[in-house]
This record gives sequence, C-alpha cells and structure tokens, in this order.
Amino acid sequence: MNAPDRFELFLLTDGEKKVSEEPDTRTADSSVFTFNKEDHTLANILRAHLLKDPHVIFAGYKIPHPLFAKFELRIQTDGAISPKEALVNCCKSLVGDMEILSREFTKEYELRKMVTGDMADK
Repeated sequence: MNAPDRFELFLLTDGEKKVSEEPDTRTADSSVFTFNKEDHTLANILRAHLLKDPHVIFAGYKIPHPLFAKFELRIQTDGAISPKEALVNCCKSLVGDMEILSREFTKEYELRKMVTGDMADK
C-alpha cells in the first residue's frame, strides 16, 4: 500500500512545525503558510473566514498531494496588516466562534435532557 500509516496523518514528528510561513516575493503583501498534518476541514474554514476580513484581498489554499496531510494557504492583504496578522486575527476569531458554539450546544443539550426527563446520564 502506498498510503501512510494513519497515525502519520495527525502526529507531528520531532522538530516538525505545525505551521510555517514563506513570504511570496511575486506579489506584494502576500505569504504562503504551510500547515502540516491538516486537511480540507481546516483549510476551507480558514479561507472562508479570511475572506470576510476587509484587509484581505486574496485567500486560497491547495493540497499539494492527496496522500499527505498538508495544505498551503496563500494570503494577500492590502498592506494595512501583514498576512501573518490576518491569519492570527482569523484564528482568534474562529476560537471565539467555537467557544460560542460549544456553549450553545451544551445549553441546548442540557435543556433537552430536562425536557425529556432523561435520567440515564445521572
């Protein structure tokens, strides 16, 4: 089989970085970020959220090879902020959104348990 072992899809090896930045010299205010051990799930949500930022001109990703869990995210800004700042702001905003989602989900779950009288979890 050509496919890597499943654990290789999410565990970083010694000295391997989760994210690395490479400035794009062809385009002003642009960088390519390489994310290791990640796939379309994170790439697409980052791209979509970055495009909501008024300072981001372009955000797109590609997966160099389907057998390796890695994607490259290209970000170009208008120069008011750096691509790295745009990515950090995006990540902070997404973490906040996920906290809200978790809180609302837990609240609805607990309310549903109270309404249905489910005592199995207690």
